[in-house]
Amino acid sequence: MWTRNFTLYFGARTISLLGDAMMPVASALAIGEVYGIAGVGYVLALWTASAVLVMLFGGVVADRIGARRLMIGADAVRVVTQGVVAVAFLDGAPPYALLLVTAFLSGMAAGVFEPGVNGMVPLVAGDPQRANATLKIAEAVTHLAGPALAGVLIVVAGPVVVYTVDAATFLVSGVCLLLVRVAVPMPEPSDVLSDLRRGWQEFRARNWMWSVILVWVFWGVLVVGPYVPLSSQVIGADYGWVMAALGLGTVLGGLVAIRLRPRRPLAAGAVALSGYVAVPLTVALGLPLPLLMAGHLLGGCAWAFWSVMWSTSVQTQVAPDVLNRVNAYQVAGSVAGMAVGQALAGPVTALVEPRAFMLGSALVAVGVVAALLLIKPVRRLGREPGKAGDQSIPVPVGVLT
Repeated sequence: MWTRNFTLYFGARTISLLGDAMMPVASALAIGEVYGIAGVGYVLALWTASAVLVMLFGGVVADRIGARRLMIGADAVRVVTQGVVAVAFLDGAPPYALLLVTAFLSGMAAGVFEPGVNGMVPLVAGDPQRANATLKIAEAVTHLAGPALAGVLIVVAGPVVVYTVDAATFLVSGVCLLLVRVAVPMPEPSDVLSDLRRGWQEFRARNWMWSVILVWVFWGVLVVGPYVPLSSQVIGADYGWVMAALGLGTVLGGLVAIRLRPRRPLAAGAVALSGYVAVPLTVALGLPLPLLMAGHLLGGCAWAFWSVMWSTSVQTQVAPDVLNRVNAYQVAGSVAGMAVGQALAGPVTALVEPRAFMLGSALVAVGVVAALLLIKPVRRLGREPGKAGDQSIPVPVGVLT
C-alpha cells in the first residue's frame, strides 16, 4: 500500500487534516474572545454553507481536469485566507466582516477540495478499505493534535501564529499533491449542466446512497452540527480530555476497520454506529470525567468504523469517471445538515438547556441507526461492485496528470 503516490497523498491529507482540526479551536478561542459563542457559530456555519454551495461544481470540475489539480488550487486559496486572518490579528481584533469573508472563501476552497478526497483514494491505493482505514487513523491523530496545538499556540504565541501555522499546513499539502502522479479517467466532451445531470443520475440510481444521505441530514442538524459549541459549554474545562478520548477511539476504530472486512459493510457500519449514542448521552447526563471519556472513546471507535465502511462503499460501487461528481452530491447532502446545526447552536441555548438538547441528540442518533438498518438497500449492499441494484459502468482509459 505504501507506494510513492499513496505516501505523498497520505502526507498531503494528514497535514491538511491537521489544518482543518486547528481551525475550529482557533476560531473558538481567538474569535470567541472578541465576538462570543454566537460569533464563532456564524463563522463556522458560513464556512460550512459556502463549502456546500460549490461542492457540486467542484465534483464536475474534478472529473474534468482531475481531482489532484483542483485540490492543489483549493490549498492555495486556503493559504491566502488563513494568512490574511493572521495578518489581521496583528492589529488586535480583526473586523468581523473580514472574518466572514475569509470563512466564506476558505469554505468554498474546502468545498471544491472535498469531492476529490474520496476520488483520489482508488487512484493511489490498490486496497481502498485499508487505505481509508489508515487515513481515518491519521484523521483521528490530527483531531487529537490539531486542537491541542491550536490551544497551546493561542496561549503561548497568540492568534497570529496559530493562523500562520494553519496556512502553512495547506501549503505543505499542496506541495505534496504536486508531486503525486495518477492516471485519471478522460471524460467525454459535455457542458456543465450535462455533467451535473449525469452526476445526479448516478447518485439517484443508487438507492443505498441517497437513502443514507436523506437520513444523514437529521444527523447533521440535530447531532453533530450543534455538538461542539453545546458540549464544550456543558463539559467546560475538561473538554480537551474528552476530545482526546474521542480521537483515541477514532484511532481504535480505524485499526479495527483495517482488519475487519464484513460481507455487508454498510450494515456492519450501521450496527457499529450505535456506539456513537454514548457521545451525546454522556454529555446530557453530566457524568463524571472518566465516564465521559469512556463514552467518547466508544463513540469515536463507532464513528471511525462507519466512516471507513461508507467511504469504501462509495469508492468501490461508483465508476471512476463519475466518482468525484457522485462524491460531491453525497458530501454536500451530508454536510448541509451540519451547517444548519452549527448556525442553530447559538440561538438554541436561549430556548433549550444544552443538556436537554444533548439528550435529544442521543435519541436522534438511536433513530438514525434504526433508520439505516431498516433500509433494505443499505442492509443488503455487498462488498463487490454492482450488488444491491447498483449499476456497473465501464472504466474508461486514463491519462497521466
